[in-house]
Amino acid sequence: MALAASVLDLAGNTPLVELPDLSPRPGVRFFAKLEAQNPTGSVKDRIVLRLLQKARAEGRLAPGQPIVEASTGNTGVALAMYGRLLGHRVDVCVPESVYPEIEELLHAYGARVRKVPRQAGIKTALEVATVVAEQEGAFYLDQFGSPENVRTHYETTGAEILADLPDVDVFIAGIGTGGTISGAGRRLKEANPACKVFGVEPRLGVHVQGLKSLEDGFIPPVLDESVLDGKIIVGNRHAFSHARRAMLAEGIFGGISSGAVLHAGMRVASRLERGNIVMIFADGGWKYLGTDLWSVDHDDPDVDHRDDPVDDILWW
Repeated sequence: MALAASVLDLAGNTPLVELPDLSPRPGVRFFAKLEAQNPTGSVKDRIVLRLLQKARAEGRLAPGQPIVEASTGNTGVALAMYGRLLGHRVDVCVPESVYPEIEELLHAYGARVRKVPRQAGIKTALEVATVVAEQEGAFYLDQFGSPENVRTHYETTGAEILADLPDVDVFIAGIGTGGTISGAGRRLKEANPACKVFGVEPRLGVHVQGLKSLEDGFIPPVLDESVLDGKIIVGNRHAFSHARRAMLAEGIFGGISSGAVLHAGMRVASRLERGNIVMIFADGGWKYLGTDLWSVDHDDPDVDHRDDPVDDILWW
């Protein structure tokens, strides 16, 4: 790897690694794109840095101008770090249910955290962020509505996958803002029109970190559903059990949404005789050390899942 001029040069170009011990069929190969290798530990580094640099270059973000965004996790952390490096004060509007480690990290990077009631969720956080932008003259990042979100994943994430693995038969990613699945999925379909793209979302009323249910009434504007060949619904138990399985079988310390995507990959693989399946592992597992994710076998029928430790936490 070449010498980097700064941490700004380290976003993207994450590794694609094969998971030989996780594929359920000999003819099906599993690959994971490890987005935890980004500087702040998630796929959101890509879009945050691109949106900030684009806005500064076009004069929409002035030097020193405050920045505000609605987030419940990775985007807020990435914005706090990159915004600070570029000389901007950052406000992040979050539901009260934001995971404790995330709030601590936001404060460590110097961001100001504005909380909204948990029941209101991300939709109200978005409304608060737009009001802050209007009343305080802050720049609104708008991860859910910016076409640059999709373009970033089309030009970087999708292109990187093809450079490492030209033949992709199935692509699986979580549905958060919709940028990853729309941008990278479109790029992979252009290279191979037969490539199937599956989005992963939680059941309505269940909060799997990193994912959101489209059934809750909020459809991210950047999501291009025409790219999707299907959606796979995953609950917390399978997200937990498969995140733990990836760690035990392959040594990959992925987050809960990575477990959900792996579970979806296994469901898809059960219907294939052969092919290459690429999955986005959006972040790392350190944020979940306060749960029993790593210590309990969530496939064990004796485990009580009624009081899931993350059932009331949103993350995307």
